[in-house]
Amino acid sequence: MLEVPPSQFILGASKEREDNGDDLTDDTQICSCHNVTKGDVAKVVKDGSCKSIGDVKSCTKAGTGCGGCMPLVQSIFNTEMKAMGSEVLNHLCPHFAYSRADIYNIIYVKKLKNFPEVMKECGKDPKSLGCEACKPTIGSIFSTLYNQHIMERPVHGLQETNDKFLGNIQRNGTFSVIPRVAGGEITPEKLIVIGTVAKKYGLYCKITGGQRIDMFGAKKNDLVDIWSELVAAGMESGYAYAKSLRTVKSCVGTTWCRFGVGDSVGMAIRLEDRYKSIRAPHKIKGGVSGCIRECAEAQNKDFGLIATDKGFNLFVGGNGGSKPRHSELLAKDVPPDDVVPILDRYLMFYMRTADKLQRTARWIENLPGGIKYLREVILEDKLGICASLEQQMNDLVNSFFCEWTAVINNPTLREKFQQFANTTETLPSMEIVSERGQQRPTYWTTESVKEDFRGTKWTELTWQPMLEASHLTPEGPTGSSTSLKRGDTQLALFRIRGKYYCTQQMCPHKRAFVLSDGLIGDDLQADRLWVSCPNHKRNYTLNGPSAGSCATDPEVNIATFPAEERDDGWIYVKLPPVEELDARLGTTKWMVRAGETESPFKKMDGKLKGMKARRPERKEDLGEGKGVNG
Repeated sequence: MLEVPPSQFILGASKEREDNGDDLTDDTQICSCHNVTKGDVAKVVKDGSCKSIGDVKSCTKAGTGCGGCMPLVQSIFNTEMKAMGSEVLNHLCPHFAYSRADIYNIIYVKKLKNFPEVMKECGKDPKSLGCEACKPTIGSIFSTLYNQHIMERPVHGLQETNDKFLGNIQRNGTFSVIPRVAGGEITPEKLIVIGTVAKKYGLYCKITGGQRIDMFGAKKNDLVDIWSELVAAGMESGYAYAKSLRTVKSCVGTTWCRFGVGDSVGMAIRLEDRYKSIRAPHKIKGGVSGCIRECAEAQNKDFGLIATDKGFNLFVGGNGGSKPRHSELLAKDVPPDDVVPILDRYLMFYMRTADKLQRTARWIENLPGGIKYLREVILEDKLGICASLEQQMNDLVNSFFCEWTAVINNPTLREKFQQFANTTETLPSMEIVSERGQQRPTYWTTESVKEDFRGTKWTELTWQPMLEASHLTPEGPTGSSTSLKRGDTQLALFRIRGKYYCTQQMCPHKRAFVLSDGLIGDDLQADRLWVSCPNHKRNYTLNGPSAGSCATDPEVNIATFPAEERDDGWIYVKLPPVEELDARLGTTKWMVRAGETESPFKKMDGKLKGMKARRPERKEDLGEGKGVNG
């Protein structure tokens, strides 16, 4: 068994903590969403136009698409800043002068339970609402320490949209539904239930790389009904929406395979059952292979086991993604009953000390001493914390509950799952196309809408009663929001510090109707409030003379409308006539339609039509069986 990545024998050993992009040339593309190169990022840092990672995102658009390039963008930024002699601070965000690990320790030691307590104890301004960077991180820390339901006050306002509605938000504003399939093992009865539910609600089905079934296209107002049927059939949330354990992938091992050395399915199910739902700085993936053939790909997971004739070899710190990393051997020939204590220590040490959104691969690379130091801490108890790590993990896993089961049994939480707060009517947000026997949203357009929505000259504006104030989620310490329907137009309504703000619901970047689901942020010194689009983090200003402008992408902006609560208990919004509003912001006008973007396979399909395979001619196919030459 190799104790180092195989690539090391070919490429040579890399230096500890080497992850700064130094080996990349300036023309290397690091952001495929916006075609940004390493040189583009380095240039704006060197010429002084960008002094923060936020500036880099705004100037180059790197990291404003899928976000997968951000670790590398951050590394390049840090390297260039250091090269110019500038101090590089690892602060969580502009609201805190501490790293994620520092804040974790402060919350843990002082037993802080809500966001205002954290902001008062270690924030730069105790009155701040925070932002889209610090809120989810602190919400995750609360879950790691206390495991309160994330839809309950006061932690609901800290969650990203995925966690806020317990499902991954998709391109058209619908959500995915993924029940847990531990170790990839599922009964025929449960497969039938999944198929029945998917057919009933028109969901697109796909097998995931983690050996479970993903159902796409669930409308927000259908989520409770869908999960009610799944839970009634004995299923539970797969937590695919969370920065938590996703799956523990397995091959069939000795359950069926004639080459199996160990029971990989049995081990995978036990590990997935233990660590399901635990939230961490980033997602966690596991794998268990029944022999050295490695069919479960355990060595590219955050933790992975490979069966031996003496137990399991335990690997850590691997991942795929934009910067793949082969895992490293932590312990050899571990008896099955010793696997859990080692993994408890490893995972909890990671959860305590990792940086914001840092996978275990990058975490180990940045540990002083790397895997050698990790072995000393986890196996030799160098720091004297192993008992504490085990106890903390044990307390956390023993607090497990299925978040969707809790929602189904709570009438107050069930009410949060509707498209609009002021009506049970619904509106589509993208055109649906049929493909290979299933339905999916059409392709996004490639260009943003660059019209001046905020500068729209309305003929008149009048106050309209839109929603009883009691229907808006009671204002928490981080603000609250909801969506409204007026005619064919979708609006986003926000309540922050007792004041109301209203905007269009559509983010012009991809014409997605999602702004009410975004996180609210503030800059008290600049007296600025903003909402961060949940799809690609376009930050739109909600107040002041620049209301409607986008700080992270100046090419786009949104319309804003005055809003207020009156003595009759209703929230009023100052709006133009319905026909004029719909003509400018209507869903029918802006929803993305089929045909707006050409299929990426158009040319390929054309070529394939002329390349239909035919089997080789055989002599019996020819006249009298004489062959090609007669």
